Amino acid sequence: PVSVTKTIPSRNTSSQTSAQTHRHRGSATMPETRFDVGMTCEGCASAVKRILGKMDGVSDVQTDVEAKTVVVTADASVSPELMLEKLEKWSKASGKSVALAA
Repeated sequence: PVSVTKTIPSRNTSSQTSAQTHRHRGSATMPETRFDVGMTCEGCASAVKRILGKMDGVSDVQTDVEAKTVVVTADASVSPELMLEKLEKWSKASGKSVALAA
């Protein structure tokens, strides 16, 4: 199998309070969705990036193990509920908590 790795630059998102905000990319607006994920190591972060990064419409996945947050930038075709469903499947296998950020 071929492995694809995405390099995701870090962004400080601590000032955001809602689960979904919007980023402007040129003339298009890209929704940004935050999750609280019980990641304990970079292995967890890599799994989350891989799972969400494989979804059509997802353009960026940022993880912060220390803050236990994930920020996903995706087009409007990707619902927060669908991303949460994918993360919940991983959560059941890993025993880590997953929630859409309030």
